[in-house]
Amino acid sequence: MAKDKTIFTCSECGGSSPKWLGKCPHCNAWNTLVEGLPESSSPVKNRFASLAKASEVTTLSSIEATDMAYTPTGHDELDRVLGGGIVEGGVVLIGGDPGIGKSTLLLQALDSLQRAGQNTLYVTGEESGAQVALRARRLGLDGSQVKVLAEIQLEKILATLGASEPAIAVIDSIQTVYSDQLTSAPGSVAQVRECAAHLTRAAKASGVCIVLVGHVTKEGALAGPRVLEHMVDTVLYFEGDTHSSFRLVRAIKNRFGAVNEIGVFAMTEKGLKGVSNPSAIFLSQHSEPVPGSCVMVTLEGTRPLLVEIQALVDSGGPSPRRLSVGLDRDRLAMLLAVLHRHAGVACMDQDVFVNAVGGVRITEPAADLAVMLAITSSLRGRALPKGFIAFGEVGLAGEVRPAPRGQERLKEAAKLGFTVAVVPKANAPKKSIEGLTIHAVERVEEALEVVRSLA
Repeated sequence: MAKDKTIFTCSECGGSSPKWLGKCPHCNAWNTLVEGLPESSSPVKNRFASLAKASEVTTLSSIEATDMAYTPTGHDELDRVLGGGIVEGGVVLIGGDPGIGKSTLLLQALDSLQRAGQNTLYVTGEESGAQVALRARRLGLDGSQVKVLAEIQLEKILATLGASEPAIAVIDSIQTVYSDQLTSAPGSVAQVRECAAHLTRAAKASGVCIVLVGHVTKEGALAGPRVLEHMVDTVLYFEGDTHSSFRLVRAIKNRFGAVNEIGVFAMTEKGLKGVSNPSAIFLSQHSEPVPGSCVMVTLEGTRPLLVEIQALVDSGGPSPRRLSVGLDRDRLAMLLAVLHRHAGVACMDQDVFVNAVGGVRITEPAADLAVMLAITSSLRGRALPKGFIAFGEVGLAGEVRPAPRGQERLKEAAKLGFTVAVVPKANAPKKSIEGLTIHAVERVEEALEVVRSLA
């Protein structure tokens, strides 16, 4: 059967062209023509016929809602990020830098599911079956019964999914898969969009959980069209420093669980292992308190984490530098202005460097108070008390605003042995927490006065 002729459609005006052009002949927009197939007048030849299922219009109240059944993967940290485990018919997209451990983690998860009695399939488009077997041997997965398919043609992959009926299938990676219906190369926008759409509908129709491995650009974003992230149910990002053995898996989107949830792993000789107490990673071990160090409690999804904020203030001359690692640089400049205006602490002629220990990125404003106390501690050369924590958002008027779920933050700090806390007044608990002395403040200058009295 002859293959349909492709056309190129403008993403701006919808106009079409029989061949690719740099500029749309209809609206004169540049680089907007995307490869596709013409709509067929015959419903039999329509390539989307298998994706559309007959359905009747019904009211929302008449639809029976059932709770999602989660199947644990055997890795607690991965289950936490997924919301409890894999879901029947769910589609997961996981991206990360090359060599960070995506394939390693997924192969370990498949082996655990296989040993638990689940039918699994690993589709590799970047490696041969022998290479996957060699990795499994290095990970200590001897005798693994995970099924492996080395294939990049979409139609053959879909046929294998239909024949083997796995509970979970991994496609490594979506950028290597291509469809015979398109003439463009694997990894192009049209191929990635088309293949992801067919795999997603296949997952929904058959109930198989499909995990798509995605490449990332040099900026760290997932390669391919943005619509790829809209299609899937869950988007996970693999983060980590190549010089560190620790890896973070962060949920950016999750229809079955909390977003911004993180899982912490340690890379070992036998693969990735979950870290049960991740707060220990983000806390430096000082025998005695040192100036410029303040511990805060941040929230990553549903998990409170203790992170050490370090600051270094040094003479900077007429053009002082402002540098932050793991924190927003613009917010650092704002906090320095608030510190000067409302607390009388001037840093206009000082270099200010701020770092979140352990490579973690803190995006919530609850780190404001800890950053300001660390800067003041470094500037004055006086260490904060031992067992001290602080958190709270700071406004431009110098007020200290509450942080969400303050009770959980304080309980986590008390559990790890911290004894003194400076928190917003609105976060002060009604009942005292055993072993933790809490100082509730409303303004920045009040917080600095409390720290001065404790030193």
